[in-house]
Amino acid sequence: MERTHIANIVHKEGEEVELYGWVHARRDHGKLVFIDLRDRSGLAQAVFGPDIAQAGELRLEYVVKVTGKVQKRPEKLVNEKLPTGHYEVAATALEILNVAEPAPFPVDDAGYEINEETRLRYRYLDLRRERLKNNLVLRHRIIKFIRDFMNERGFLEIETPNLTRSTPEGARDYLVPSRIQPGDFYALPQSPQQYKQLLMVGGIEKYFQIARCFRDEDTRGDRQPEFTQLDEEMSFVKQEDVMRLNEELLIALVKAVAPEKKIQEVPFPHISYKDAMEKYGTDRPDVRRDKNDPDLLAFCWVVDFPFFEKAKDSPSGWTFTHNPFSAPKPEFMGDLLAKKDIPGILTTQYDVVLNGFEIGGGSIRNHQAPALEAVFEIMGFEKERIRTNFGHMLEALRNGAPPHGGIAWGLDRFVMLMAGEPNIREVIAFPKTGDGRDPMMGSPAAVDRKQLDELGLEIKRIKK
Repeated sequence: MERTHIANIVHKEGEEVELYGWVHARRDHGKLVFIDLRDRSGLAQAVFGPDIAQAGELRLEYVVKVTGKVQKRPEKLVNEKLPTGHYEVAATALEILNVAEPAPFPVDDAGYEINEETRLRYRYLDLRRERLKNNLVLRHRIIKFIRDFMNERGFLEIETPNLTRSTPEGARDYLVPSRIQPGDFYALPQSPQQYKQLLMVGGIEKYFQIARCFRDEDTRGDRQPEFTQLDEEMSFVKQEDVMRLNEELLIALVKAVAPEKKIQEVPFPHISYKDAMEKYGTDRPDVRRDKNDPDLLAFCWVVDFPFFEKAKDSPSGWTFTHNPFSAPKPEFMGDLLAKKDIPGILTTQYDVVLNGFEIGGGSIRNHQAPALEAVFEIMGFEKERIRTNFGHMLEALRNGAPPHGGIAWGLDRFVMLMAGEPNIREVIAFPKTGDGRDPMMGSPAAVDRKQLDELGLEIKRIKK
């Protein structure tokens, strides 16, 4: 007999079935024992008579195989809250596949009130709750829809390296020591930015990736050391082309995976950075007309960002606001190349904002080497530093690089908003704590002296 998923018993009245799952609840009524059996598809009631002695041994979260006949529940005992609530399984056999120790917390509720450290310590139990399962299902559906959408429009999904070179272009890198080249280090990518541009130089034209990214940031609210982006790049496009494609994707995605939600305004409104700061005091404005409606999605585009901003730790006092590889708006290219009127240079950066959260950002890139060099020179980088850190990019741009641009979404944040969750940890299978720890695996952790010796490393303890 083949396994029947619990949700399918509604189609099996009068038939014998084999169910596998976890004991979600147990009720002992003397001669009869009732359990709610759970698998990923749902819950169903199973009834054990006195002939099945093992039923008395069942406890919460035991893993079992139940064989029995599907029958209608008595009318007074129908559970309208369950999709399977009109049916039950009259058990004819029971096999306990594994026992379970008493759980440190219940998994039959939302779990918000439980200490997060404890939830992450036992994440494999936490994942059993319906809410988290639904979040992961939603995440899967979103990513599946994105892949199909991009494939239909001629994009190639291409993986880029996770071992790369450290470059000073944002947050701290996670460094990986090389055993074979002692004293040298790889870095984990903060984003696939340079690789995706190099794919455009390589003639790929349309690229996307569900990309893992890594940033060694200080404890900061909802950030994670590792996170997921929808990363895109395309050749021979202008700013409006990238924005139009992503707006179409977002509209279609919401309609497909969350039809109960309403998009406030289509097409999405465009707001300049200047207007956003003056009207809302932020470049991530929440433009919802009714902030009490949980199903209202208010998207907008923020554009016309300044290219540079003041920075105390920059050699010249200037740094980029978003991305050093961005191109200025065409009318400001002359100022960039001449390195004049720096505060007034506007970039082709575009951010897509949802309900007050930035969910994506991108730009048209500098596809000619002199323009990219000018960016680093404005930031005060010396010629040798530019050559050392970015020489490979400049060389690539000198070899027939096409005009190109792209965008990256914070996929975890988008799923969080679609799921109505308070933070991204609720939509990631195995997240870290706010200070970057994994209580379940016990990481980060010390390593053996032998491993350090192989890498030629010594540990210097830093006083905190």
